[in-house]
Amino acid sequence: MRFLIITHVFHKPKVQQWFAYAPYVREMNLWLKHVDEVEIVAPIAEDTPISEIDIAYRHNKIKFTHIPSVAFINFSSGLKSLLVIPFILLRLFQACRRADHIHLRCPGNIGLLGCFVQLFFPKKIKTAKYAGNWDPNAQQPLSYNLQKKILSNTSWTKNMTALVYGEWENQTKNIKSFFTATFKNIDREAINLRDYSADLNFTFVGSLVEGKRPLLAIQIVEELIKKGIPSYLKLFGNGILKVKLQQYIDQNNLGNYIVLHGNQTSETIKKALKTSHFTILASKSEGWPKALAEAMFFGVIPIATAISCVPNMLDNENRGILIEPNINDALVKIEDTLSNKNRLKDMSIQASEWSQYYTLDLLNSEIQKLIVT
Repeated sequence: MRFLIITHVFHKPKVQQWFAYAPYVREMNLWLKHVDEVEIVAPIAEDTPISEIDIAYRHNKIKFTHIPSVAFINFSSGLKSLLVIPFILLRLFQACRRADHIHLRCPGNIGLLGCFVQLFFPKKIKTAKYAGNWDPNAQQPLSYNLQKKILSNTSWTKNMTALVYGEWENQTKNIKSFFTATFKNIDREAINLRDYSADLNFTFVGSLVEGKRPLLAIQIVEELIKKGIPSYLKLFGNGILKVKLQQYIDQNNLGNYIVLHGNQTSETIKKALKTSHFTILASKSEGWPKALAEAMFFGVIPIATAISCVPNMLDNENRGILIEPNINDALVKIEDTLSNKNRLKDMSIQASEWSQYYTLDLLNSEIQKLIVT
C-alpha cells in the first residue's frame, strides 16, 4: 500500500531522514507500521536546526514531495500564497493519484487544499485527522469551518473517515471520535499520591504564545503565593512571549518560585510531572491537549479552560478543575478544591486511570482498523 500524508507541518531533512514536530511524527509512525510505502507532501523548514522537540519518521521507503507553505498573516505573505496555490494543488493532485490511501492532517491551509483535491478521488480510501476543536458551536476561522463542512459532508466526500476529538451530537456517519497518546502500556505505573497540604508544584507545558495563556498560569501561582500558599511553577516550552514572561517574573521577584525551562526532552518533562500536583493550560483553543493527557497519566490534576473536548477529558471536574480564563475565577476554583484533600486525591486517581487507558498500544490497534489494504 502507498500511503499519502498531506500536512502543513514543517519538515527538516538530515542524513536521508525527515524530522518534524515529535508528537505529530510519533503518531504518524504508528500509521506507517502498516503500510509499504509512504509519500509525504509538506513544506520544509529552510535553514532551521533540528531541536529537542523534533523526531524522525521510521520507515524505509519514504518519498518526500516539497511544497511551499501557505500563510495569510499579512499582505505580502497572502499574495505569495495565492501565487503558489495552483502549484500546490497540482502537486497534491499528482500525489493523490499515486496513492492507495489518502491521509489529511487538518485543520490548516494545506489541509484545506487537500480537502478540495480529495473530492476528485471518490473511490480511494481516505482518512483525515482533525487535530483542532471540532465543537460545532466554537468560534473559528472561516477556513477551519470550511474544512469541517467538507469532511463531514458525505455527499461531497466519499470513503472518508474523519477522526475528531470529543463526542458531539448530530454528526454524519463518517465522523469518528478519536484520541491520541504518548505513553505505552508498559509505562503505566501506580501514581504517587501527593500531599496537598505541603508545597504545591505546578507545571505548564506548551508554547509561550497568547493562545496558551502562559501569563495567566504565572499570575495564578503568583496570587496563591500572595495568599500564603507555598507554590512553585515550572514552564516548559518556548515562544514569542518568553522575554516578556521573564521580565514579568523578574519585575515581581518571582524567580525563586517560577522558572522558564524552555524546550526540554520528554524524559525531563516526565520527571517534572511525577512530582507535580497540578498542571495549568488555560488555552483559547485546543483539539486534544496532549499536555493535559500526559500530566494526567502520572496523576497530575489538570486546571484548564472548558474548550473543545476538555470538559469530557476532565469528566466535568471529576478529573480536574475547569476555570474561566481570569485570575479571580481560577483562584476561587483552586482554593475551593484545595480545601478538600480527599477530593484532590480522588481527582488524581481518576485522572491517572482515565489517561492510562489511552495508550500508544490502544492507539496503534485503532489505527490498524483504519488502514484498508
